[in-house]
Order: sequence, then C-alpha cells, then structure tokens
Amino acid sequence: MYRTALRNVLAHKARLLMTALAVLLGTAFVAGTLVFTDTLGSALKSQNAKSFTDIAVSVSDDGAVSNGYTRGIQKGVTSHLTEQTRQAIAALPGTAEARGVVSGFAGIADRKGALIGDGFSTTGTNYVPDTGGRDTRYPLAEGQGPQHPDELALDTKTAQKGGYRVGDTVRVAVNGPVLQLKLTGLLHVNDPRVTAGGSLAAFDTATAQRLYLTQGQFNEIDVRAKPGTDDQALLVQVRQLLPTGGNFTAQTGRELAAEQDREIAASTKSLSASLLVFAGISLFVGVFIIANTFSMLVAQRTKELALLRAIGASRRQITRSVLIEALLVGLLASAGGLLAGVGIADGLRAILNGPGQANLPDGPLIVALSTVASVLAVGVLVTVLAAWLPARRAGRIAPVAAMSNGDQPATQKSLVIRNTIGLVIGAAGSGLLVLGASSRDTDTVGLGAGALLIGVFILTPLLSRPLIALLAPLLQRIYGSPAKLARENALRNPRRTAATASALTIGVTLITALTVVGASVNRAVDRAAGTDLKADYEVAMQNFAQLAPAVGPQIAATPGVSASSVLRQIPVQVGEDDRWITGVNPEAIGQLASLTATAGSLDALTKGQLLVDQRTAKDDGLSVGDTFTATYPDTSTGQLTIGGIVADNSAVSGLLAPDALIAPHSAGQGPDRVLVKGVHGADPALKQALKDATGGNPLISVKGQADLKKENRQMLSAALSIMYGLLGMSVVIAVLGVVNTMAMAVFERRREIGMLRAVGLDRRGVRRMVRLESLLIALLGGLLGVALGILTGWAGNRTISGSFKDLTTVVPPLPMLGFVAAAAVVGLLAALWPARRAARLDVLDSIRAS
Repeated sequence: MYRTALRNVLAHKARLLMTALAVLLGTAFVAGTLVFTDTLGSALKSQNAKSFTDIAVSVSDDGAVSNGYTRGIQKGVTSHLTEQTRQAIAALPGTAEARGVVSGFAGIADRKGALIGDGFSTTGTNYVPDTGGRDTRYPLAEGQGPQHPDELALDTKTAQKGGYRVGDTVRVAVNGPVLQLKLTGLLHVNDPRVTAGGSLAAFDTATAQRLYLTQGQFNEIDVRAKPGTDDQALLVQVRQLLPTGGNFTAQTGRELAAEQDREIAASTKSLSASLLVFAGISLFVGVFIIANTFSMLVAQRTKELALLRAIGASRRQITRSVLIEALLVGLLASAGGLLAGVGIADGLRAILNGPGQANLPDGPLIVALSTVASVLAVGVLVTVLAAWLPARRAGRIAPVAAMSNGDQPATQKSLVIRNTIGLVIGAAGSGLLVLGASSRDTDTVGLGAGALLIGVFILTPLLSRPLIALLAPLLQRIYGSPAKLARENALRNPRRTAATASALTIGVTLITALTVVGASVNRAVDRAAGTDLKADYEVAMQNFAQLAPAVGPQIAATPGVSASSVLRQIPVQVGEDDRWITGVNPEAIGQLASLTATAGSLDALTKGQLLVDQRTAKDDGLSVGDTFTATYPDTSTGQLTIGGIVADNSAVSGLLAPDALIAPHSAGQGPDRVLVKGVHGADPALKQALKDATGGNPLISVKGQADLKKENRQMLSAALSIMYGLLGMSVVIAVLGVVNTMAMAVFERRREIGMLRAVGLDRRGVRRMVRLESLLIALLGGLLGVALGILTGWAGNRTISGSFKDLTTVVPPLPMLGFVAAAAVVGLLAALWPARRAARLDVLDSIRAS
C-alpha cells in the first residue's frame, strides 16, 4: 500500500500540482513571517548589544521633566541627576568614565523647510568630547563636535537627506522658535531609532541642558568601569551616591541590554503573531482546495480502489494510502514553501532597506531549526487533515458497488444531516453575532462571525442551487446551450462547487468587512470634523508633543485671527484616581467647537467651573454641582466644581476647564493644540501667517478641516491597504482552487466532452461552457462573501461605536459591486487553461475514455 500511495502521487503529478501550490504558498507565508521576524529580532539585539558594550552601570532619572514634554504627577520627586552626582560617581575607584546624558527631540528641517523624518524619532542629545575633542559614543565621520551654543553635529544620513555639508547653517526646532545653527561635524550613529529612519542632532552639553532640562541636570548617567571592576559591586556603590527624593532607576549595562532584548523579543513576537493570523487564513483557504482535490481524485479512482478492495485491501489500508499521498504532497510542498519563505523574508528586508524605508539593521538571515520544524509540521498537518474525510470516503467504497463509472453522488440522508448541522451552526453564529454587536463585545462578535462563516460553508451546497439558478438565466440568454451546460455542470456535484466557492468566500468576506468598517469610520470622522469642529485651523506638533507655552499668545496675536483657544491637557489626581483636564479659552471655545449643554450651563467656564461631556459624566458618575479636590502636576491642590454637562464632542472631550485656572499648575507644560478661527474663514494667507507666527518650526503643523479629514483617511487607507495585501494571498490560493477544480473536472468529463463535440458542440462552445461554469462558481463565492462581509462589518462597527461619535454602518455600493466583478474576473481567468485544455481534447480518444 505504501508503494501504491507513492505510485499514485507520481501518476497524478499534474492533478496535484495546484494543491501543492496552495500548500506551498500558505507555508511560504508562515516561513517568511518566522524567518523575517527572527532575522529582525537578531539584528536588533546585535545592534542593541553594541549600544551597551561600554556601559557597566546606567542610572536614569524617571522624574526628569524635559521642559514640560513629560507629563504626569511626580509624587515626592525633589531631586534629580546633576553634575554634582556625576562627579561623585566619576570619583569612585572602579569608574573609568561617568557620562552625563541629556536627551529630547529635535526637528531638523531640510533646505526647503520641511521636516526630515516623521517627527517621532527626531532625537536630540549632548556631545561629550574626551580630552582629544572626540566622543567615543558618536564617532566623527567629518568635521568636529559642537562646542558653542550656535553649533551642532548631525548623523551622516540626516545630513545627506537634508543636503547639508559641514559649515552649512541648519534650521533646528524643539518646540519653540527655530534655531539657526552651524553644522560643525557629521557623526556615525548606531542608535536603532536613528538607523531606522530617524535623525540625531548633537549639541554641546550646556546647550542641550538649556533646551531640554535645566542647567547642570541630566536625564541619565552612564558609567564605564575600569578593567577588572565587578559591575554588580559598582552598581551598589553608585546607588549609595544617588540623592534621596528622586525617582531613579539604576541597573548594570547587562541588565539594561537584557531588558531591551526582552522588549525587542516582545515586539517581534507581536509582529509575528499578527502576520501569522493572515498566514493562517491562507492555510485555511488551502484546506478547501486540498479536500476538494482529494475528493475528486478518490471519485476518479473508484475502479482502482474497488479493485484493491476486491483483492483483499482493507478499508483501513485504503484510507491510509490516501493519507500517505497527502503526507507526501504536504511534505514536498512544505519544503518548497520553506525555501520560498526564506526568499520572501530576504526580499522583504531588501524592500524595507530601500530608499526612504525603515532601514533595518544588517545581519544574516536566521533560519532557526524551530522554523523549519514548524513549517514542515504545519504544511503536513494541514494537508493530512484536509484529506482525512476524502480518505475515509475512499475506505468506504464497496468492492462491487464501486465498479461503475463516475462520481458517487451523496446520499439524500448525508445531505440532510449536513444541512441540519449547517443550519444549527449558522443559527448559533448569527445569535452570537447579534449578541456581541448589542453588548459591544469584540470576542463574541469574532466567535459569532467564525461560526456563521462555517455554517454557511456547510450550507453552501444547499445555497448553490437557488443562487446559480438566479444567475444562470441571464447567461443562457446571451450564450445559449454552453451556458445551460455550464449551469448543469455546476449543480451536478454541489459539494465540489461549494468547496471551490467557499475558498473564495473567505477572502471576499474579510475584504468586504474591512471595507464596510473603513467606510463607516471615514463617514463618522468626516461628519464629526464637519459638525463638532468649527475652527478653521488646528496648530499642533507633528509628533504629538506639547507646543511651547509662547505659541498660544503668538497665534492669538496673529493678524486675521478672530478667535483662538489653547487645548492644554494635564493630569490631576482625585482621591486615588487619575483624571485628565483640558484647559480652554472660555470666551472663544464656543466659536471653535460645537458645545451643547444637556445640563447646567456653558457659562460655567467663565465662572471658573468645569464642563464635562456626557460619556465621561456617565463613566465617572459626575453631575452638575459635584465638587472635588484635585492635585495638580506641581503638587498643589484646588477645589473644582462641575458647572455643566455637554453633548459628546470629538473635538474637545472629557473635563473642560478655563485654561487660566489650570495653566499656573501645569509645571510649565505648553498646550497640546491650538484651535484658530479666521476673520475670513479658512484662508491660505492666514495659514501662512500662522506658520510664520510659530517661527516656521518644521515640527509644527497647521491643518485645516480638509487637511484633518485627508490625514484621517490616509491613515485608515494605509492600514486597510496593508491588510488587503496580506489577505491577497488567500485570494491567490482560492484562484488556484478554481483552476484545480476546473482542470480536474475537464479530465473527469472527457468522455462527456467528446460526446458533446461529436453531436455538434464546437471548440469555442466547449471553451465557453468551461469558462461559464467557472464564472458561476466564482460569482457564488463572491456573492456569499459580500453578504457575509456586510453583516460582519455591521457587527464590527457596533463593537467600536463607543470610540466614534454617531458611527453608522456604511455599505459603499461601488466597492461591493467591484468585489463581485472581481470575483467574476477571477472565475474567467482561472478557467483559461482548463477551457483551452478541454477544447483541444481529441474527440475519439475522449469517447473511448473510461
């Protein structure tokens, strides 16, 4: 039987090709994900190790406030890392060097004034030269380090992006006015934030302290040990020198590197898990193709299997032989998938290292033994499990009854049982979907959607008849007899048609659901921006940091501004709870945002009281007249009173207070945003005036309502495009399934095709018959997918409705029609080769086929 299984694999190479390709693509996705994330993790850890090579002990000041950029109430923090602390650590017997580190963000403008990078990894730090004028952490590639307040050094990549050379003047911004500094040197940097596309600006220590902290203060002190010094012993000595009243973290360089390695491992594991979800979807689609292929092979080999039974083969042996075939196919395809996955990982790394991309750290491709074992095991397991039912069906073939030609139709009893099971699972899935949507429970919605999808898969043979009967008449009017034959062929074996269509249904369902959710969120965001926000422009930092305190008055004094308000969000402590309060301009906020009082009065702000939106009031149990004691970031306290409750608003939410009430207690923190209303509305001249008022800071953005809507759409579109691309693999596998089904159907029906040719159906008619059958199957999968996707999208919208005001389900008609049309195109393209093969069959040879 083992030799028989091997012979069958070799005898049916062409018919198993598409199945092997489906397994190969699915396992390639898995292998590519594992190899890429292992390679990325290894490279990041290697680079991370280099960053801590010369650090024996590191002390960080978790209570350091970088000019208001770090928000939060620091309880009991009265001391920080200072020059005095650094000198004391440097005097320890085992210390070779104690480096004081100052860090923050620094936006570098190119020659056109645009920000280099994305604003989130624009790092600023201090340059610490040795007696020779060089910093060992940042080796010079050219020039010299900064020594005066009007000088800086840049990493080589940032200088190249900006087109700067040593001696040029560079525009640099923190959160205040733009600085015009002379570029004195270019640095080699291995900081992952910089090598991944960020930028580094290095100042002399005094300038960095003035920009980010206070004079003589550090964010961190890194200690290099003398040869022979024990790191743990040095750590104990360093801890004894730390001033009391501070919020410090002291650890060895090895501990710090290990901590960073754990964070890297967690990040790559999360990335791997996300990608493997889509790989799992592709493999799940492949299950339908594998099961369909082996079902057809079993049906086509009925005589052969019956003969084996007649000469003494047991049911178990027949079943085992089919499973061995599946194992061999799965093993060979998984091996191919592993090789393809290595290529995918290498290609993905090359793409991400391209111009303007992520610039991942260099390192060898990591193909772990666990990856090899996982890929082979997954591929073989999926293939064998998918072939299990066809294998059992093969084992049940009776020696005598199975001597007839053709596929053995399913019994009425088996179809009744199947439909009953499908109805039960589908009904349970629908119930869970509705329950999850009502309770906004994402897990319940996911479970319900999965159950409903499985129920529909089981019921697809039942659903195929009315749906194909609905589609076929139109095709018959256009194409006549070939369309009628295609309809009969599609309905001849509903199980086969259902399995082929279901593979396509999965991808269409998920893509449709994503589209519905995306369109709904876009509509809600656009509606909120148009109704909740009255302001013409919003001024904010591109990296979501706080603006400089002076920006608010500068904007208010800009010609053409009729009203403006800062939005300054600060944390306060109420009892044991932390809450956030947003400071606004009481006189102007009503002109900038749509506020409607549902209780109390909007005038409460002008009286020094607070407004709260309905959702926050409900969640925190607040009502008009409530008074509570709040502890501010500067540790002072004050009595606050709720003076009004307003309808939920996406522009301003939570607790609103007069900015004059909270600004003095914000520990020097600037506003998060500034809303602006123009005398003449949204005017390009006003937009330029606002940019000029903020000093042309490349980190500061001035956006109108159209810009905000476009930005939100672009963010959502980018996320959807990534998911569409990842789901594309499952669609490709589904297409292979259609090709495989049609090709095997042509082989199975070659006598029938020969007879049709003999009675007058020409080659063109045969091609059309095969194409139309494929079209009907693809349309069946597409229509079911669109219907299920709309329902799933509706339920998904319900679970996130709490995060978006007035979120309603939007079903965009053009994309829906496009998905159905795409399914039709998939069906036609998948049938090109099978149709050509069918039309070229020799009439007499086909009629003689048994």
